[in-house]
Amino acid sequence: MHTILEASEQIRRRAISPVELTRDCLARIEKLNPALNAFITVTAEQALSAARIAEEEIQHSDWRGRLHGIPIGLKDLIDTAGVRTTAGSAVFEDRVPSEDAEVVRRLKAAGAILIGKQNLHEFAYGGSSVVSHFGEIHNPWDTACVAGGSSGGSAAAVACGLGFAAIGTDTAGSIRLPASCCGVVGLKPTYGRVSARGVFPLSWSLDHVGPITTSVADAAIVLQAIAGYDPQDTCAADRPVQDWLATTLGPNTRSLRLGVARNYFFADLDPEIAAAAEQALGVLANLTSDLRQVAIPVDVDRTLQSAESFAYHADSVARNPGLYEPETLRRIRSGGEVKAADYIHARRKLDETRRTIQKVFADVDLLVMPTTPIPPPELAEIKENPELLRPREILMLRNTRPVNVWGLPAISVPCGFTSAGLPIGLQIVGPPWREDLVLQLAHAYEQATEWHESTPKN
Repeated sequence: MHTILEASEQIRRRAISPVELTRDCLARIEKLNPALNAFITVTAEQALSAARIAEEEIQHSDWRGRLHGIPIGLKDLIDTAGVRTTAGSAVFEDRVPSEDAEVVRRLKAAGAILIGKQNLHEFAYGGSSVVSHFGEIHNPWDTACVAGGSSGGSAAAVACGLGFAAIGTDTAGSIRLPASCCGVVGLKPTYGRVSARGVFPLSWSLDHVGPITTSVADAAIVLQAIAGYDPQDTCAADRPVQDWLATTLGPNTRSLRLGVARNYFFADLDPEIAAAAEQALGVLANLTSDLRQVAIPVDVDRTLQSAESFAYHADSVARNPGLYEPETLRRIRSGGEVKAADYIHARRKLDETRRTIQKVFADVDLLVMPTTPIPPPELAEIKENPELLRPREILMLRNTRPVNVWGLPAISVPCGFTSAGLPIGLQIVGPPWREDLVLQLAHAYEQATEWHESTPKN
């Protein structure tokens, strides 16, 4: 399986056809999706048609860039004109949007080939991808384990080559957690960097849209295509788009200062994850100028997410409660108990937190920690003991959730495997709008190790 960086150059030189790449991805979907359950809808006909158009354009020297002719999947809560968008729920099982989400519009403009809509934890309200109207998603490294969530189908698909990348969403870790569980790269940009217009919200104040890929350079390429101001998205920020691939591949990381927050993010780690994290810190120490301890206050209150999720779903829940999965319904209804004054205070606190967190970066350039404290749990354990679902998800999302509150750019990259062969992820967090620094260090670490070269047996 090529990376986007490799395949795009071969497409540009006409050594590989977009049609060939698309057919190969569709064949892999047909072969592997029954075991993974990563896709809800496969748009084979549309994808092949778009690939033929891309092939003809490139043959006539109309190459649009590195995503031109590259097959990509979409988490199935991102609107696609003429293609159903379900959010993993019976509520919208037959919903077909009339317009593309802004991120889809930008991918099409870049010439990407959209191959289908990927399964997810219902309405993105969970970190396991066990709860979906279309069935649970299986980890490609061990199908008896969870894939992480909520972008579980997207991460599982990328890990197995069912597309070169995917677009996921992240409210508490839903890009980075499944990326860690599935052994791929997951990038959450700064809040407001990528438009969320046309994407089912979970929490307007915390939602992010970003790429899942097999390499850090590929994450930079996809971010380049989807980032940028959207005046119709009230949460979008008007910030310049950089050449992230150049900044990822070019600069040296020797001057970077790294902060390690052991007071929260390294507490109570699974022993194998703790060992992998310490090994990763050893590698990073040789790539940078300084690695020091930092103390960061972490707010674990979920008032904002609960209240905003309820606000979005309240009318639908009142009309069709039976169409929601029971656990999703319980979580949504819990937000109805939040008082208006509590929500207002939580929203004000969020604004304060996003200002004050920047002080952490006065003495360090980036933060590093394990992406998740525990390996992916077994599906059978959760299905046989439903009461374990929520505590397992809360624990899996412990290290990623605070970064959504801060609104900071963060990436998960592979940093090892457990003795059972399950991937382990390393999280790198940067200051606001400094995706360039996050990508630089992630790429340097990736190139200094071999973890990214491993792929699931399939």
